[in-house]
Amino acid sequence: MVRTRFAPSPTGFMHVGNLRTALYEYLVAKSQNGTFVLRIEDTDQERYVEGATDVIYNTLQQVGLQHDEGPDIGGEYGPYVQSERKDIYKPYAEQLVREGKAYYCFCTKERLESIHQDGEFGGYDRHCRDLPAEEIRKNLDAGMPYVIRQRVPLEGSTSFEDAVYGTITIENKEIEDQVLLKSDGYPTYNFANVIDDHLMHITHVVRGCEYLTSTPKYNMLYDAFGWEKPIYVHLPLIMGKNEDGSVSKLSKRHGSTSFQGLLEDGYLAPVITNYIALLGWCPKDNREIFSLKELEEAFSIDGISKSPAVFDYDKLLWFNGEYIRKMSGEEFRTAAMPYYKEIFGDAEKPYDVLDAILQPRILKFKEIPSLLGFFKELPEYSADLFINKKSKATLENAPVMLRAAIETLSAIENWQVDTIHDALIALAQSLEVKNGTLLWPVRIAAAGQTVTPGGAMEILAVLGKEEALRRLQLGLQKIENA
Repeated sequence: MVRTRFAPSPTGFMHVGNLRTALYEYLVAKSQNGTFVLRIEDTDQERYVEGATDVIYNTLQQVGLQHDEGPDIGGEYGPYVQSERKDIYKPYAEQLVREGKAYYCFCTKERLESIHQDGEFGGYDRHCRDLPAEEIRKNLDAGMPYVIRQRVPLEGSTSFEDAVYGTITIENKEIEDQVLLKSDGYPTYNFANVIDDHLMHITHVVRGCEYLTSTPKYNMLYDAFGWEKPIYVHLPLIMGKNEDGSVSKLSKRHGSTSFQGLLEDGYLAPVITNYIALLGWCPKDNREIFSLKELEEAFSIDGISKSPAVFDYDKLLWFNGEYIRKMSGEEFRTAAMPYYKEIFGDAEKPYDVLDAILQPRILKFKEIPSLLGFFKELPEYSADLFINKKSKATLENAPVMLRAAIETLSAIENWQVDTIHDALIALAQSLEVKNGTLLWPVRIAAAGQTVTPGGAMEILAVLGKEEALRRLQLGLQKIENA
């Protein structure tokens, strides 16, 4: 049985990289009918952020990553919050000490800081690695604070197989004697990770490639306990585009990098999920648009690339537009309605008309208020806008067109797009002018701007008869006073 886990720390927002890891953990499990576990790793109390656990739950819920085991729903291998498992780790650390695979370190914080300031050592200098047994006992009896460190081999190298990067070899001299148990009794992230993954029977560990060089430390712990190692799946870096065309690791200067930030920017949750799935994974048929269910069916580890993935906000925007266009009418209306209300309040409007002109056009729903702003208040505009060479509209013929339009529109009782359309097209024929010669001044008077979503008929229908005629009269006055 394939078992994967997403093990975030509650330290703030859900970054794009964290979300991709969660998604791939989920897809590795679901594509093989496995189990997806949520574990909260809160052993680093100094970095804990109030409310961050709720951010984790909310984000997973919004993108549809339903876990099979976790703190909120339980499971066979709980508890699933590391701080609630605190008593589990110390016996394992002490076992390694007894077996000579770890040791007590009594170095003070000040000494460790001085080592790093000197710059002579790349990490801990192993000062306590070979303390005499008598000194160790004396320090423990005196209640001297200590940590437990892993005893890493000083020579040779350690290799492991990664499902994406193949064979990775690290020289042991490059590996620090890492802390396993801190002086406050809490395990370090690295140690708790291994213990929990083993006890929870995790088969696949998915994480960013920045952890490649740390993996030998994990494997040494597996070997020290005589446990079976999981399959490692390291993911490529996510890069961002710089202004000069180069790329660098994705950061805030490239744009929003958190799931919440992207939502606030107007991207839809399924779009973010879809796009992030393609940051480092290539489907066999090169398709791009997927539902989560379709991702579960199509995903395979062998499609993950070693090459860095570039987060392209333009491509994400394209995805967003494609999703909006594929929505059902009901889905579009539900998503658009809060933005409609910003403009129209609770007034009844022909929302089907707005849906029809906006769904093929917008890339984000948050564009709607700015696109429809002229409905709320007629902008100040110049009479020169009535001039349009292509439509053969001039300041001389525009008042003629507006007077005729006002008379014709005043007679309409059933104020609908179709009846408005038929009446104005018939009017243009009777005036023996191009449709545009009539409709251009009508649209300018109704909207007060040259670029609008929808044409004159749609704008008039949404305005309502009374407001539409009022605006056309104002347009006529503007030309006459020009």
